[in-house]
Amino acid sequence: MTEKAYAAGIQSGRLPQTDYAANFTDLHPALDAHEAAVAADRCYFCHDAPCMTACPSDIDVPLFIRQIATGTPEAAAKTIFEQNILGGMCARVCPTETLCEEVCVREVAEGKPVEIGRLQRYATDTLMARGVHPFTRAKATGKRVAVVGAGPAGLSCAHRLAMKGHDVVTYDARPKPGGLNEYGIASYKAPEGFAQAEVDWLMKVGGITVENGKALGRDITLDGLKGDFDAVFLGLGLGGVNALSLEGEDKDGIADAVDFIADLRQASDLSALPIGRDVVVIGGGMTAVDAAVQAKLLGALNVTLVYRRGRDRMNASVFEQDLAASKGVRIVTHAVPVAVKGNGAVREVVFDYVDEAMQPTGAQLTLPADQVFRAIGQTLVGDGLPDLEGRKIAVTGAGRTSIAGVWAGGDCAAGGDDLTVTAVAEGRDAAEDIHTALSR
Repeated sequence: MTEKAYAAGIQSGRLPQTDYAANFTDLHPALDAHEAAVAADRCYFCHDAPCMTACPSDIDVPLFIRQIATGTPEAAAKTIFEQNILGGMCARVCPTETLCEEVCVREVAEGKPVEIGRLQRYATDTLMARGVHPFTRAKATGKRVAVVGAGPAGLSCAHRLAMKGHDVVTYDARPKPGGLNEYGIASYKAPEGFAQAEVDWLMKVGGITVENGKALGRDITLDGLKGDFDAVFLGLGLGGVNALSLEGEDKDGIADAVDFIADLRQASDLSALPIGRDVVVIGGGMTAVDAAVQAKLLGALNVTLVYRRGRDRMNASVFEQDLAASKGVRIVTHAVPVAVKGNGAVREVVFDYVDEAMQPTGAQLTLPADQVFRAIGQTLVGDGLPDLEGRKIAVTGAGRTSIAGVWAGGDCAAGGDDLTVTAVAEGRDAAEDIHTALSR
């Protein structure tokens, strides 16, 4: 952070030291055994369970809840992990309110679903607390697979391939594995180092080597990997961030929301993080909400999230929108940024109000801002990649790309919905397809 940015009003330690820990406690506290039993007892165990159909990773929800109800949470966890090896993190960050819980029969009939997400967390946490791994590797196949990206898709793919007996080397550009789970989600969704604890637990299956600080195009190449390995999986995520394309966007105090969240996730002392007095977040997805809420929790006085369309078009779920509002974040819709003003550092942002067709209405909004976070989408970064569909890697079937022997999944691949649980499912399915191809 530059001196100009600090002069513009960005500073650390806006709150009493004790407030930081309180503000960043677990968003959804864990259930204890009694609470889990009561919650599980509400499930009807539907034979044609809509919750299972709505789960992108195809977890047998009625089965694992029945296993909790019968006092065997470890068995429930294995049911979950068989389909979603990152079930612990997904239980914390999945928008269950728009997936499994939205279609729960209890939700439809009573307006209160079975707490599937919290029950999933109870089961997975119970088994992980034992420190054991529920799966063992098959006999070594002698095949080697490179996985590029140690995020949800890459880790899921690597684990399933290791279970099949293949040796896996996972490359990641960051200093730590975990990808989005480690660097890209709000701290209050997965506190106490859970992301790394989950990675360490996953690695107990054996057969997986992680090489951090290795970026595709800089340290490794796709051609080189194809020559050294029997198959390659690309789980790169999206490394670039869309620009606002406004004059003055380079002023001090303007940054990418993903960088802000990553810095916060890695901070050992939250009180040392600089935050503005008047913060503006531009965007309407989960990243925008995570950045806005955390700016407020760090002590920003005024936080405004501005989105170009209506709230019904925001990628952030209604739950996330309501969470932001409950923390004091102001949400402004149908407004697009047209100017950034300030002398060296940002002082205010000017927006045009627009109609449903994105045409200016003639009205404007000017917001004071000493800190602005861009959260208007991320882009794929890399050279020599397989064919693209739009701005992502084109895939067919279970992640097959235009290059023989190369698969892709997660946020970098076309067709997904940019959810952690979807990335896990795509990595798992690609691993199964890779295994089939290598077994011929």
